[in-house]
Amino acid sequence: MRAAVLAAACLGLIGASACAGGWSVPTAAGSLHIGVDLPLSGPEGPAAQRALNGMRFFVQQHPTLDGFNVSITTSDDAGGGPPNPQLGAANITAFINDPALVAVIGPFDSAVARREIPVANAAALAMVSPSTSSPCLTKDTYLPAALAPTGRAITCKDAGLPPASELRPAHVNNFFRLAPTDDLQGPAAADFAVKTLHVLKAAVVSDHEAYGQALAAGFSRRFEKLGGSVVGHTDLDPGTEGDATAFLAAVKRAGARAVYFGGATAGSGCAIRAQMKGIFDPGAATPFLGADGIADDPACVTAAAGNAAGIYATAPLVDATSLPAAAATLTAFKAAFGRPADYGPYTMVAYDTTAVLYAAIDRAIRAAGGQLPVRGNVISQLSGTSGLTGVTGTIGFDAAGDTTNRVFSVTEPSSEGAAAPWRLAGNVDYSAALPY
Repeated sequence: MRAAVLAAACLGLIGASACAGGWSVPTAAGSLHIGVDLPLSGPEGPAAQRALNGMRFFVQQHPTLDGFNVSITTSDDAGGGPPNPQLGAANITAFINDPALVAVIGPFDSAVARREIPVANAAALAMVSPSTSSPCLTKDTYLPAALAPTGRAITCKDAGLPPASELRPAHVNNFFRLAPTDDLQGPAAADFAVKTLHVLKAAVVSDHEAYGQALAAGFSRRFEKLGGSVVGHTDLDPGTEGDATAFLAAVKRAGARAVYFGGATAGSGCAIRAQMKGIFDPGAATPFLGADGIADDPACVTAAAGNAAGIYATAPLVDATSLPAAAATLTAFKAAFGRPADYGPYTMVAYDTTAVLYAAIDRAIRAAGGQLPVRGNVISQLSGTSGLTGVTGTIGFDAAGDTTNRVFSVTEPSSEGAAAPWRLAGNVDYSAALPY
């Protein structure tokens, strides 16, 4: 292994397994490409660009790998609008046609991943996403029985989504991710409510959509397992500014001290937060909890109409700024990129995504005797990833390709206005054990 990678590995950026040492591979000549597919334009462009900065920073620090010059090939799957699955699939096809390209980082969104995985799978092309969190990208179960309201597992087909097994025509998993899955977001909010906010009676609102209903069910089952009581549950039509005041008044009388919302800002959840004012004590005195459908969203803060304090939202990522071990890398990144706007919630997750992929490619190059590895061997090496020390924690993948570093950040709106980034309020860690 060459010096650039060895230095990174022994600093813990790639992982202890890459420091085995004792032998070397022949020096190769040529280029090695890593594809990156993100929504680099459109409404998700700013967040995706900040993630790309993390990838670029890692490559800048490690420009060669076992004698190969490494470069990233970027593609935009948004085309100036929202993420476009069809465009994403076309980008994967272009990556496949590059003989020097050995793996892909991305995509950013689950809907895009759903179209890209089968294309990449047929070509034995590995994909590692920093952010996609839909359970059905890696599993056939949308919500496990232990979290489902009836005690019967909700399948992906029940939720109107293709199961993971139908996304892999080659019947080998080629998709890995560093984001924990959405089925754990509801339980994470329940843990935060009980253990941090000390709430034991809550009301639950969901928005009719499968995503929101699964969040609500997971919250309720975990909340009750922790000793809490759900004193009321209602479903609202998404996209309507429905009047929930009668429901809110009823659950207030029943003793609710918090409200959990399963859904997205577009499902009017944050408008419910505004309606709580005048019924419940305002602000942090009556918490309002949700998931990444409302997190870091200026529209949610605006819809809360002056009652944004006390909103808490889970997000399936690690906030590196809360980790002392990440301080040196964060300092180096800020020195290299300069502007505060260059850093975002997924910057260091994307940095670690690149580090994990480097480590797998390094092992594949060794197995190939120093030559450019076949793509299928990169998949094999990623499958064996375990115990790698990254900036965002100890990283590994389970048999489905899901991260074993199952940490959720809990964020809350800033007091500096709707457009200000939300701040960290806490973490919930399921790495050691699942919440069911």
